[in-house]
Amino acid sequence: MDDMSGSWRPIPADMSDEEWELIADLVPSFSGEGQIGRPVKWSKRQIVDAILYVAATGCQWRALPSHYPHWNTVHRYHVTWSRDGTWEQLCDRLRQLVREREGRDGDPSGGVVDARSVQGASTVTSPTRGFDAGKKVSGRKVFGLVDTLGLLLAVSVVAASVVDNIGGTGVVDDAALKSRRLSKLWVDGGFKKIFIDHCDDAHDIDVEVVNRIQGTGFQVLPRRWVVERTWAWLVNHRRLRIDYERDPEVTKGFVWAAHARLLLRRLTTPSAT
Repeated sequence: MDDMSGSWRPIPADMSDEEWELIADLVPSFSGEGQIGRPVKWSKRQIVDAILYVAATGCQWRALPSHYPHWNTVHRYHVTWSRDGTWEQLCDRLRQLVREREGRDGDPSGGVVDARSVQGASTVTSPTRGFDAGKKVSGRKVFGLVDTLGLLLAVSVVAASVVDNIGGTGVVDDAALKSRRLSKLWVDGGFKKIFIDHCDDAHDIDVEVVNRIQGTGFQVLPRRWVVERTWAWLVNHRRLRIDYERDPEVTKGFVWAAHARLLLRRLTTPSAT
């Protein structure tokens, strides 16, 4: 099948030429010239478009429209790219480009940590499944650390029963490897002394707990609203509303893929004048 060209998009999830150029060199392929194996039938761009379609629409793999590659091929690529960090590498580049375009240093110095519990489908098996007693959710918990623009720096997917202190330390450890400038974090009241001490002792990061001023009602809390907005952006991708994946690394890959789609739009959509 010929590669998609020009600016034609079958659906809004498909990338434009400008968007594809930003990530094309980071997207690996299984085979190519000089390698053993069957000749490549589908372009890397078509594979990426198909994965973004699944992330955006939440459809089953077998329900991929016929103009995309076979669902099994697309699924195989997504599992591989989730486990080897390809999706995360794409977002690392795009995040740096967005920050530099906003006049900021490529590596953030401040961030916000939060977690959201996601209902798990029957395919989420017991070894990686848990029950969040506070939110009454059986499934997994996604921890995220965003910069002050709301751009993801690190993601961790664990059982929903994992407490914030434990899950939060893992996502901070990952973020600290990416930005040596990281020195300040804002969190909610669920992150206690264990988390705060770990950030200080292991990474020399200061943590500020932002508590609710009143007990009831909706409140826009300083700094914390940034990460809540990021979750709202991401769950517009329907695949993230319920966790179907047996491997939490594949769930994590969908989070990065959805974020990459948002960053590509942000980098290529003309600003309103």
